[in-house]
Amino acid sequence: MQASDLAATPTDTTAEPRIPLWFKLAYSAFCAVLVPTYLVAYGPTNFLYFCDIALLTGLLAIWLENPLLASAPAVGILLPQALWAVDFLGAAAGVPLTGMTAYMFDAKLPLFTRGLSFFHFWLPFVLAYLVWRLGYDRRAFAVWTVASWVLLSVCYFLMPAPPAAADNLPVNINYVFGPSDAAVQSFMPGPLWFVMLMVGLPAIIFYPTHRLLLRYAANDAAGPG
Repeated sequence: MQASDLAATPTDTTAEPRIPLWFKLAYSAFCAVLVPTYLVAYGPTNFLYFCDIALLTGLLAIWLENPLLASAPAVGILLPQALWAVDFLGAAAGVPLTGMTAYMFDAKLPLFTRGLSFFHFWLPFVLAYLVWRLGYDRRAFAVWTVASWVLLSVCYFLMPAPPAAADNLPVNINYVFGPSDAAVQSFMPGPLWFVMLMVGLPAIIFYPTHRLLLRYAANDAAGPG
C-alpha cells in the first residue's frame, strides 16, 4: 500500500449524491434523539460501546459519503449485530439464545429508551447498504482493528467492572471483563481474557467480515493494494 493510498479521496461535491437526502435526514433525526436520551439514561461512557461508535461513524459516512467511514464500522459490527438480531427474535418468540437482548424486554426500563436501542437490529442493514452504495474500502479492517484495540484498552483499564452500581452506569463495556454484566468471569485470568479479545475479535469477527465485504461489495473504493 502506498502512502498516497492512506489519504481518503475527498468526495466529489459536483457528483450526484449516492445517498438520498431523505435517508440522511432520517438517520440524523434518529441520532439527534438517541444521543441526548442515552446521555441522560446511561451517561457518556455508554458511547464507548462498539455499536454506538458504529452508529455515529455511520452518521459521518452518510453525510460525507466516505467509503472508509462506512466500511470500518461494517467490519466491526455486522456479525455481532446479526447475532443481536437473532437473539432478539428468539427472545420475542420465547426462545432466547444468548440473553444479550434480555434488557429489551425488561419492563423496568423505559419503553422509549428500549425502543431507541432497536437500532442494533437495523444498523447492520444500514451499514451494508452504505457499503453497497459507496463501495468497500479495504483499509477498513486495519482501521477498525486499531480502533477496537484503543476502545478495549480504555474499557479494560479505565471503565468499571461488573456488577452494575446503583447509578445504572455501564459496566463491562464491550465485555472486557467477561460475557456477563453480573460478575467478572472467573474461568481464566482477567488479563488472558483481555488478550483473547484483542486477538480473537480481529481474527474471528473482523477479518472474516472484511473478506466477505471484499467479495460482495459493489466496488473497491480504495483501489489496488
